[in-house]
Amino acid sequence: MPPKGLGTPPPIEFFQRPVLEVAQGLLGLVLESRTAAGTTAGRIVEVEAYRGPADLAAHSARGRRTPRNEVLYGPGGRAYVYLIYGLHHCANVVVGGAGIPEAVLIRALEPVAGRDAMRERRGGRVPDLRLACGPGNLTRALAIDLTHNGTSLRRGRLRLLVPPPERFTPIPPRDVVRSPRIGIDYSGSWAHKPWRFSLREHPCVSRPPRLSDRARSVRSARPERRPGRSSPR
Repeated sequence: MPPKGLGTPPPIEFFQRPVLEVAQGLLGLVLESRTAAGTTAGRIVEVEAYRGPADLAAHSARGRRTPRNEVLYGPGGRAYVYLIYGLHHCANVVVGGAGIPEAVLIRALEPVAGRDAMRERRGGRVPDLRLACGPGNLTRALAIDLTHNGTSLRRGRLRLLVPPPERFTPIPPRDVVRSPRIGIDYSGSWAHKPWRFSLREHPCVSRPPRLSDRARSVRSARPERRPGRSSPR
């Protein structure tokens, strides 16, 4: 039986907001994976937002549409899972409405259920705080693979959950660090967008933001203008 008290799925409207809002709103929520071997879950502590065709770091850059990224063009609230380097799966949350190919990459979790199963999947001898640290490590720890691609994050085997009130307090802006995304140097100026969101000084974050990145994120923290309707958020 799944552990009790992990929470309930957010309403579908949660996923239908602009991608930068959803990205920050995911911090503190729980990602739960249910398998025949049991349930594993972790609190989200680090994410990256990808803003669609105008964002040259996104899989939908310049309107690219392929069988691999087709899930991005569907309605929000579904999982977008893909394989990189033929080795690691990455788990994303599709946001917005149909035809708006935007998503949030989940980069790190704080384990809250099924730590022994996570450690076994990671090969053993991994500290609790590093079990789901980094996109590839967290999918391995939670047994997330391509079979989850396109599934509902509200009703499927892989779910997003809002913890019960006694265990969840919305994250105040002062505890959220904005910094550039990781591993997207190919995207030119888009590599400098402060669209990685993480919990300040949390030990489960995959890579602590540099002080120079934090300073830049503060200068860039004002709301960004949305381009015309033909462009993404």
